Amino acid sequence: MLARNNKALISLFLVSVLWGCNYPVSAYLLKGFSPVFLSTVRICFTSLFLIIVALTQKGMRKPTVSEWKFLVGVGIFGTLFNQTFYFTGLHHTTPANASLIIALSPIATIILERIVFKIKFTIKKASGAFISLLGVFSIIGVAGGSFRISFGDLNVLVAMICLSISLLFIRGLSKTMNSFVVTVYATVLGSVLMIPAAGVESLVSGSVISHSPFMWILLICAGIIAQGIAGFWWNKGVAEVGAGTASMFMNLQPFVAIIASHFVLGNPIMLTQIFGGILVLLGVFIANLPSGKPVLAIEPNKSA
Repeated sequence: MLARNNKALISLFLVSVLWGCNYPVSAYLLKGFSPVFLSTVRICFTSLFLIIVALTQKGMRKPTVSEWKFLVGVGIFGTLFNQTFYFTGLHHTTPANASLIIALSPIATIILERIVFKIKFTIKKASGAFISLLGVFSIIGVAGGSFRISFGDLNVLVAMICLSISLLFIRGLSKTMNSFVVTVYATVLGSVLMIPAAGVESLVSGSVISHSPFMWILLICAGIIAQGIAGFWWNKGVAEVGAGTASMFMNLQPFVAIIASHFVLGNPIMLTQIFGGILVLLGVFIANLPSGKPVLAIEPNKSA
């Protein structure tokens, strides 16, 4: 049993490192592809992989009418809006900033749950939200006594909010569908919605498409390995050690992204990013301290 848990912990650690590295990899791919085209092709390869796996799995079924409504919500907010704003933002900001802003998603979800579902906002959640917000202000900039935010950071912030909204729809689906079935349908539906978005990008600003075989191989690997296979490893690890333990590994991703961005892209490691990242993750940790109810660990790589 101990060996089994250790294997699961190693798996969760490797997935967190992989997802952290995926931020600078995505930024590197943006040198050869336009944002919406990149996100569309990547999510299509992820969908193809999930469809192949789904055909070999038991338990797949057609969603009910009410489930389709939730799935459409996940597809629109969790894929179409999230991916479009994320890759557009990443094109104009650093992977480190993007990863730290996305790390705020659990706090945004807590706030949205309070607004939509009237869930009690405890002192721990309020304190965690406040500390995390201070961290975000440190990351995206407070200079001369005034708040400033770059175009890229603003887009990533919107992507993070869209991701948090999609988690509310996933919460409704989790009552009747398991996470694998939700992931398959939501990802495939999201990829279908992304195709018209790529067409709009092509008409409005023109799509940039790399002719480098290496860039295409890297793109396919990012879609299948970092998004598809790593997702299965994550879910398996959660099942082995529990959601609460697994959620702690999410905190590794921003710092892996900062270090990987330095070595892959040559981006400097900023003191404000380290300080802000510590505040963001400390706030998330405080807000998610157990209070007698199980903690739900979600797959945190929708944007990466």
